[in-house]
Amino acid sequence: MTKNESDTLLLLVAGAKGAVASTLAAAVAVMQHDPEPVLPSLTTGHLFSFLGPLQATRLAGWDNADGSLTDAVQRHGVIPESVWKPHAQQLDGMTVLRPPAPSADLPTQVEQLGRDIINFKSQYSRARAVFVNLLPAAAHRNLTGCRNLSQLYAQAAAGFIPDLAYALAAVAAGLPVVNFTPNTVEIPVLLDEAVKQGVPVAGRDGKTGQTYFKVVLASALKARHLKIDGWYSLNILGNADGANLMDPDRAAEKLSNKTNLLDEILGYTVGENYAAPSHKVHIDYYPPRGDAKEAWDVIDFKGMFGLPMSIRLNLQGRDSILAAPLVLDLARWTAALQTAGRCGPVPELGFYLKKPVGESAPLTFQDQLTSLARLERECIEGIGQRAGSKGQSA
Repeated sequence: MTKNESDTLLLLVAGAKGAVASTLAAAVAVMQHDPEPVLPSLTTGHLFSFLGPLQATRLAGWDNADGSLTDAVQRHGVIPESVWKPHAQQLDGMTVLRPPAPSADLPTQVEQLGRDIINFKSQYSRARAVFVNLLPAAAHRNLTGCRNLSQLYAQAAAGFIPDLAYALAAVAAGLPVVNFTPNTVEIPVLLDEAVKQGVPVAGRDGKTGQTYFKVVLASALKARHLKIDGWYSLNILGNADGANLMDPDRAAEKLSNKTNLLDEILGYTVGENYAAPSHKVHIDYYPPRGDAKEAWDVIDFKGMFGLPMSIRLNLQGRDSILAAPLVLDLARWTAALQTAGRCGPVPELGFYLKKPVGESAPLTFQDQLTSLARLERECIEGIGQRAGSKGQSA
C-alpha cells in the first residue's frame, strides 16, 4: 500500500509509548497483515466502509520515553511476544517524535505540535487523521473562565496541562479529537474552536472495565425499581497508570468520574439516607499485577418491603487489552462524524466514556446503545447529503 491512499486512517497519539498506546500500536501493526485477531473486539468493525479497510490504519505520535515502540511493547508486557514480534518491523516503522519541552509556554508548544502534525500528514497526504490523547492522568486545573485563545494563552503557564497543547494544535489543524484520559481538555474555548474548524470532539475518560459493568448493572437495577443503598468498588493494578494514580491530585478527576456517574444514572444520591454517601471507589497500585487489573464490587440494594439484598462482582481484566479497541472505535467514529459534517462535542459517544462531554449525554446502558444507533444513522445520512451536494455542484 502506498502512503497516499485516501482510505488510510491515521491515528496521531499523545503518549504513544504508554501501555494502552503501545498495545494499540501492536494492534495496528498486526492488522496490516491480518485484521481477524483485532476485528472481533471492535464495535465499529462492520461500520463505515468508506473509512477503508482496517489494514489501512496507521499510527504515529509523541512520547518522551527512550527506546523504540517494540521496546515499549516489551516493557509493558501486555501482549505475548509471539503475537507482536513477527510485526516488529511495522512497529518500529511508526514515527514517534519527542513532545515539546514542558518549560515552553503554551503557544510555543502548540506551534511545535502544529508543525509535527503537518509533517505527519505529509507522509499520508490524503489520509483521515485523528488525534488521540493517551497521556497520563494529571492534576485538574480550571480554565473554563477563559473566553478566547488569547486569554487562555495568557493564563496557562508552562506545563499547566500538557494535553491541552496537543488538543489545541489538533483542532487548529482540523483533526478530530479523542480524549481517552480523565484530563479536562474540553474547555469552552477549545470546543468553540472545534466548531469553527469543523472538528468533532469525543471525550472524556475511557470506560473500559469496572465502570462499564457498573453502568450495565446500575441500569438494570434502575429498570427493576430496585433501590441501590450502597456500592463499594475497589481496583488494583500494577501498570504505570496505577502508579500514577497514587498521586491524589492526579487521581481526583478519575475517581470523581467513576463516582458521579452512578448518581447520574440513578437520579438520586446513593446512600442519601445516611450521613455520608455510600458509593465508595478506591484505586490501589499493586505492582505484581502489572496490566492485569482486578476489580471488586459490593452492591447493596433493597426490594419490596425495604428488604436488603446484595451482589458481588469480581472482574479480572487486562487494562490495555480492554482499552485499545475502544480507542480505535472512537477514532473511527470521529473520522466518520467529521466526514458527515458533525463538529463540536459528541455526547452520544457516552457508551465509550465515563464523562461524555456535551449536552444531554445518554446515561443508562440502553440509552447509550440507542444513541449510538441514532448516531450511526446521522453519519450515513450526513455523508449521503454531502455526497449529493458535491454531485450537484459538479
